Amino acid sequence: MNILSLDTCFDACSAAAGRGLRTLTPGIAFAFEPMQTGHAERLLPMIATVMTEAGLEFRSLDRIALTYGPGTFTGTRISVSAARALALATGAEFVAISSLRLMAMSARIPAAPTRRIAIATDARRGEVYFEVFDRHSMQTVVEAQCATISAAAKLLGQGPVVIAGNGAELLATEANRGGAEATAILPDLLPDALDMLFPACELPVSRTVKPLYLRAPDAKPPAPSPFIGAGA
Repeated sequence: MNILSLDTCFDACSAAAGRGLRTLTPGIAFAFEPMQTGHAERLLPMIATVMTEAGLEFRSLDRIALTYGPGTFTGTRISVSAARALALATGAEFVAISSLRLMAMSARIPAAPTRRIAIATDARRGEVYFEVFDRHSMQTVVEAQCATISAAAKLLGQGPVVIAGNGAELLATEANRGGAEATAILPDLLPDALDMLFPACELPVSRTVKPLYLRAPDAKPPAPSPFIGAGA
């Protein structure tokens, strides 16, 4: 199976390509660059590079795996728009994974006795994007949402939990203040397209994908002018 994966949701841009992923001799190429801006300019050259290094032609793609949010509004739109364009050109199917789930799938998260793993990323304005998973089954325990630190801490429950991401320290501090057993790890954890390649062979596919924002945009349309449509 031939798969291209990509992510631009947070403060990194990444792409990975896998050729013959269900064979004994797969070809894999990947790229990951931390960045706060510039995702749109870097993503397409990055995709071209990993496709060439993996020995893949775009017409040979079976699936395009992507993170569809949550994340920054611009970053989330970039990954979804790029995937839609590539799928239209190649006929490949989508495998869509939330950015929070992909982070929870990271091999960087160490084995631990806690049953639950939470991912918390800074959403600004005293809020976090967060989701809680059963670390053994990877089933969602608390649905992905954007919430204040205090509200998210209450949703974690009282049992031991490990929290990863750049919002983990704030969330763990608040949770422990309320009597929970929360441990913050990996404040630099970000989604990585490489982590999607092999799971995308088995995950459900879709013909469509749309962004997951979790909250309304900051920008608001201007109020209607009282002079528009007024008589002379």
